[in-house]
Amino acid sequence: MPDVQPSLSPQPAARRGLGIGLGRDTMVASICGFVVALMVGASFAAVPFYNWFCRTTGFNGTTQVAGVAPSSAPLARTVAVRFDSNINGLPWRFEPEQREIEVAIGKVVTVYYSVTNTSKHATTGQAAYNVTPLTVGSYFTKINCFCFTEQTLAAGETREMPVVFYVDPSFAADSENDTVKNITLSYTFYPVREPAPKPVASTEPNPRKGNL
Repeated sequence: MPDVQPSLSPQPAARRGLGIGLGRDTMVASICGFVVALMVGASFAAVPFYNWFCRTTGFNGTTQVAGVAPSSAPLARTVAVRFDSNINGLPWRFEPEQREIEVAIGKVVTVYYSVTNTSKHATTGQAAYNVTPLTVGSYFTKINCFCFTEQTLAAGETREMPVVFYVDPSFAADSENDTVKNITLSYTFYPVREPAPKPVASTEPNPRKGNL
């Protein structure tokens, strides 16, 4: 009689190898998903973290913010502060009232910028800013500045906008600033495509209520 070969079935070791392979694939996929989720979360956190870092350290010429004037008296040492103005993508005319002033270190100073909407319709912009030399950012302190809010100008409107600032007295104590004679404060206005809605006063009806 011819020999009958017994049917071969998967060996237990092969099944174990298949299971191990599937388990490894599942683990790798889980790790990849976690990394992607972590990167997405980091991308959303990057901008606020960068802004906080710049404000804290003065990195990249970012100025500091204070609510009050310094408690000490101004120093005898002065520094020239120049004011720069730029427009990017807006139909505005934007310029400082003074191009340069001499400032006593530690003295609170108020200067004004003028901006005019030269178009025939309302437009909204917001200013970015920095100071140079970039290392001076941690000493240049603003008390009030138009750059912190969106600016909406009607057609043909002109607005005077103040900047209240001082150069911190610790600027003079840093030997790296011994050769710094000039500081430039620079603003650039960019368009705001979707301005933040203004709150409706309590005495005014909300025009959207009837449409909801």
